[in-house]
Amino acid sequence: MTSVEHDFGSERYRSEWVAAKGTLRATIIIFPTVAGISELETGFAETLSARGLNVFLADLYGAEFRGAPRDVGAQQMRRLAADRAGLRERLAAVLDVVRERGDLGKGIVAIGFCFGGLCALDLARSGADIAAVASFHGLLDPSGLPAAPIKAKVAAFHGWDDPMVPPAKVVALARELTEAGCDWQIHAFGNTVHGFTNRNADKLGNPAVRFSEEATRRAWWTLDGLLDELFA
Repeated sequence: MTSVEHDFGSERYRSEWVAAKGTLRATIIIFPTVAGISELETGFAETLSARGLNVFLADLYGAEFRGAPRDVGAQQMRRLAADRAGLRERLAAVLDVVRERGDLGKGIVAIGFCFGGLCALDLARSGADIAAVASFHGLLDPSGLPAAPIKAKVAAFHGWDDPMVPPAKVVALARELTEAGCDWQIHAFGNTVHGFTNRNADKLGNPAVRFSEEATRRAWWTLDGLLDELFA
């Protein structure tokens, strides 16, 4: 894993790069949860790199916030989410940094978890010319910005009982993606709440956030199928 320092405006960021092992297939950007880059995302990065994928772990808060307490991450998330136009610019800047890395294989995919899921969707909403995005237990609220045709294929993996994202918001996302002319798929897992990919979610003591072995396996299996479709 190699640190990649980059700037956005007056802020300094420290993202991480994990090079593909074996034959390079493509490159994946990971947008982290509310907590920022953590062992959760670095673990996912190692798994994906073993499948022939470069991985860029995107720092969205700034290098000074790496390893900060969860409540600090929540403050930073609220700061970014309050300005969706600014967030879109920040995500575009991340994509530019990735494109400067050189050989990216057959294409770029962005995935995200929790707040990172919203970021992946917002990158797609911007009309970014990338192959696909995937949201894992992501926030689905529309950006409120002018609609653009969505070029990326979109996959959303959702816990049906997630109190942070009730069914009406899932239906609204489907309608939004359809109107944008998007090739989309949404997978909702029953008896599943927020944060289902995080094995340590139960330690938070919040009944709205729970790990699900079944939902995690099924979501990654579906993403693997999409990657095979795109980069066989």
